[in-house]
Amino acid sequence: MPATPVDFVNVSTAGLESSPVADALAGLRANEARYFKNKYDITFATQPAAERPELVDYVARVLAERDITIASEPLEVTEMMVDAAEGRIRWTYVFYRSGLAINVLYTVDDAKKRAVGFKLSMGMDVPAELADKFKFARQKSKLAGEIRGSYFVVKGEY
Repeated sequence: MPATPVDFVNVSTAGLESSPVADALAGLRANEARYFKNKYDITFATQPAAERPELVDYVARVLAERDITIASEPLEVTEMMVDAAEGRIRWTYVFYRSGLAINVLYTVDDAKKRAVGFKLSMGMDVPAELADKFKFARQKSKLAGEIRGSYFVVKGEY
């Protein structure tokens, strides 16, 4: 199945219906889509995680650097290569049933800017596997309500 573009004007829960916070997770996904459209003029398109298990595995390998294993079921994924001022960036996203979204920002040509970002949908608790390791900052979003986020710098080569 080809990837489905995420509409950030008419937000849809398609693909995320099994999440207990589906509306908030859909808003978070739409928020990311708007960011990529505004910043890079790229259409953010996702597909079921079951169709791209290699992306879920890639994110899991990067998380293993900090001994983190996500317990929630992955629902949707996407990956984009972005040409930015700082070079080529591989962006990989996984959206989980719990309402968690994880992205890996990985500069291809420069190891100085590589990180994993965590975003929590409004209404979800901090997952136990992240609770003791990260503090989450809050930001307001017209599409997602309140998003809580954190990150860590990637040290390894992936």
